[in-house]
Amino acid sequence: MPVIDLNCDLGESFGAYKMGLDEEVLLYVTSANIACGFHGGDPMVMEQTVALCKKYGVRAGAHPGFPDLAGFGRRNMSLTPSEVKTSVMYQIGALDAFCRGAGIRLCHVKPHGALYNMAAKDYELAKAICQAIKEVDDSLVLLALSNSEMLRAAKDTGVSAASEVFADRAYERDGSLVPRSRRGAVIEDEELALKRVIRMAKEGVVEAIDGSTISIDADSVCVHGDGRKALEFVKRIREGFLEAGIEVKGF
Repeated sequence: MPVIDLNCDLGESFGAYKMGLDEEVLLYVTSANIACGFHGGDPMVMEQTVALCKKYGVRAGAHPGFPDLAGFGRRNMSLTPSEVKTSVMYQIGALDAFCRGAGIRLCHVKPHGALYNMAAKDYELAKAICQAIKEVDDSLVLLALSNSEMLRAAKDTGVSAASEVFADRAYERDGSLVPRSRRGAVIEDEELALKRVIRMAKEGVVEAIDGSTISIDADSVCVHGDGRKALEFVKRIREGFLEAGIEVKGF
């Protein structure tokens, strides 16, 4: 029986601005990537989201991004590898403090947005992220895009890694994600998303936006918590996996 983790990016509300349905989504996922205050989230939201992970038995992970609240961390920034390393260490440490306070363990790290996409192609940025993880806690797992430079850097630096796929995003022929600015980049049809991720989990392939078929490793599937239909997606995918004989379990 195929086994896959179901993760979601959460804790991205900030101050008076609420984003997503975090508690409802946590009923269906096995891992949560919690914003660390740079692209979203704030100390109060971080604490609350960690408490919810403890309540529902969901694995808590850090979701570090570029310092870009206004752009939600989705704008490319020109930071050096050294700056990226320091920034990621800072954010992991902040979330780890709340996990320790709640009496749970921080399990993984997943970069956010532009940082994730840039590090997927830029080995030096990817290596900086891995070095940050290793220096903070070498038991943490890097959650990274399948076939990316992040996975190569993790192997080179001795960091454990899990390969991530996306239910609600389209892929380029090279395995990267289609930029959100392009039409068709975000998949909003629940049944299409489900069909795609079941194929990823069972066959290890996905259809790219140009119609080609690419190989992909699926340890964990992501649904974006800020998406308009995030709750519907995660519910349908959880149900669909069970119907398809795929076990949903933390990586």
